[in-house]
Amino acid sequence: MKALVTGAAGFIGSTLTDRLLSQGADVVGIDCFTDYYPRALKERNLAAARTSPRFRFVEDDLLGTDLDALLDGVTHIFHLAAQAGVRKSWGRDFGVYVHNNIAVSQRLLEACAGRPLDRFVYASTSSVYGDDAPIPMREDQRLQPLSPYGVSKLAAEHLGHLYHVNHGLPFVALRYFTVYGPRQRPDMGFHRFLTAAMDGRPLTRYGDGEQTRDFTFVADAVTGTVAAGTRGVPGRVYNLGGGARVTVNDVFAMIGRLVGEPIAIDQQPPQKGDMRDTYADTSRAATDLGFAPSVTLEQGLAEEYAWLRSERA
Repeated sequence: MKALVTGAAGFIGSTLTDRLLSQGADVVGIDCFTDYYPRALKERNLAAARTSPRFRFVEDDLLGTDLDALLDGVTHIFHLAAQAGVRKSWGRDFGVYVHNNIAVSQRLLEACAGRPLDRFVYASTSSVYGDDAPIPMREDQRLQPLSPYGVSKLAAEHLGHLYHVNHGLPFVALRYFTVYGPRQRPDMGFHRFLTAAMDGRPLTRYGDGEQTRDFTFVADAVTGTVAAGTRGVPGRVYNLGGGARVTVNDVFAMIGRLVGEPIAIDQQPPQKGDMRDTYADTSRAATDLGFAPSVTLEQGLAEEYAWLRSERA
């Protein structure tokens, strides 16, 4: 395998890169280091990969880079590059999401049309479902995102389908459900919650805390992603979830046990664009990919907590 990983310096992208290298693949990683969070954190994510002679890194924007050179000899594409964040996707910032999530994806898909790829794996999100989807969420349900971010990710899913149908591109989409663990972005919930608890600051709770999420440990998400690159059926979409539906209040209780201190709450109103519940039906991924999440939420939280403490040390 010679894999191209877009967004290779990010949370999931760097973890995927390390996994592919450990399994003997050659990896080309590309990242443009957007200013969504500090570059130094992304550089640390790449530290292990940079020591491998089978890794080559390209710093560039996919909308302007030489894609012919980038794709030379590539057998598998894992397209994880994107502008993240539900709450920041409203208003004038939506243009950034159009650029990084839709236009970039279309240019990469167009460049891949007619190439002899084994798989083109696209990282989508549970945010494409919205609140009208029955629980657990199935890949064939009606999709109605609640945020501009979700709309941008769904648009790229549709583009991938078009290139599969019209150009035979072996496109596979993965809908990640709230991925967490070591290297998690600083804007994401568990990173913010654990950091606040470590500092003795209140944890911000939006709404009543009874909203639920299907939390997926990053190692499990990466296992499913690698499997999609070899076993995913072209044209199909797969949910990747952690297998447990937990309330935010339950998460806060777990964090209190981890840090050994009472948790104070900063109560805030619900945020627009936030889904009330997510829970993945992963039976399709289990059948086609052999996907079976193995890390419980308490185990995964403990690993992220240990990583955050080591980063501070």
